[in-house]
Amino acid sequence: MQINPDLNFIKYLKGAGGDTLKKCYQCATCSVVCPLSGDNKPFPRKEMIWAQWGLKDKLVADPDVFLCHQCGDCTAYCPRGAKPADVLGAIRAYAYTHYGFPSGLAKLTTSAKNLPLLIGIPAAIILILWYISGGMHLPAGEIDFGHFFGHWDFKYLAKTTMFIDIIMLPTVGLALFSAYKGVSTMWGKMCEGANADPVWRPSCGKFMRDFLWPSVKEIISHDRFNECGANKDRARGHKPLMLAFIGLLIVTTYSFILKDFIGIVVPSLHGPLSLWDPFKILANVSAIALIYGIYILWTNRSNEESESGKKGTFYDWFLIYEIAVVGITGILSELTRLAGLPVLAYFFYFCHLVSIMMLFLYMPYSKFAHLVYRTFAMAFERYRDSGFIAGKSEA
Repeated sequence: MQINPDLNFIKYLKGAGGDTLKKCYQCATCSVVCPLSGDNKPFPRKEMIWAQWGLKDKLVADPDVFLCHQCGDCTAYCPRGAKPADVLGAIRAYAYTHYGFPSGLAKLTTSAKNLPLLIGIPAAIILILWYISGGMHLPAGEIDFGHFFGHWDFKYLAKTTMFIDIIMLPTVGLALFSAYKGVSTMWGKMCEGANADPVWRPSCGKFMRDFLWPSVKEIISHDRFNECGANKDRARGHKPLMLAFIGLLIVTTYSFILKDFIGIVVPSLHGPLSLWDPFKILANVSAIALIYGIYILWTNRSNEESESGKKGTFYDWFLIYEIAVVGITGILSELTRLAGLPVLAYFFYFCHLVSIMMLFLYMPYSKFAHLVYRTFAMAFERYRDSGFIAGKSEA
């Protein structure tokens, strides 16, 4: 068999956290301790071989790479210090850029030197629209974020609501489209690798019922995280973070329906939610859970780096910083509003909008992309083990 290694890929892995790759001498200890490994699937041993050989195309189409949640058991027991978990993390980072669309934006998120631009793009967009809206001024009197972009007499849609829609809806749309393109391409590559017959495919309903929904339920329950031995604290930080995002998604959806649709016939709903509104309480509880979860993950990563003496990568820290800023600016904007500090309140609210736009805009290319890639990899795992791959079932 002829091997054509991608040397640039190997170089990338070594610079993105997989610098210990060449220490691996294929003892298979990692596959013995990994709960994802099976008799016919020596994970992550085969991925370490492919990575050493520079087989990029096989790795970015390997569902097992995305199934790994970096529990750290393989790294803890590796006798050579090859750190397979870090290598797999570097492979995923490469895959998110590889599948990313548009490619220029995906590549922008790969380096810390681009951080001023990563912050500057959303900040400039919001500043320009804030200026155009006529709402940019030093606030005085009662603080109302509903007037952040100004006020008009059009009772069916608040001016600030419209400008936030102009900013966030295209951002979310681009993120979803990029994620869809990336996952679709990955799914096709995984099917090729599994020799799946395109004739034998499940219907949309069967796919959702038998493959995707069970994967989502497993993610919510955190079953695989609970199998970790070396790094159990990741589940303690990751689960409240996940639940916080679910809570904030519910609140955002509620507010969108309330202000953009019901508000057309009931204009009084355009005002801020009461502190005692159940959805406002859910928002505040979710914000606290978000900060708690990110604190646990921040502490864990800092301790890991301190113990190993290894400096973290931009890929590892970018999402942690980003989520922390979202939570902190959200709470500070509310506290300064309640304290009657308009300049600080508007400043923190502006920073909050920028951080939220960053979270959505860079979702398909940062570590946040595991939200979609891992979910569909888990669905493919079920699909791969079903009769469809073997061609024994009817679509």
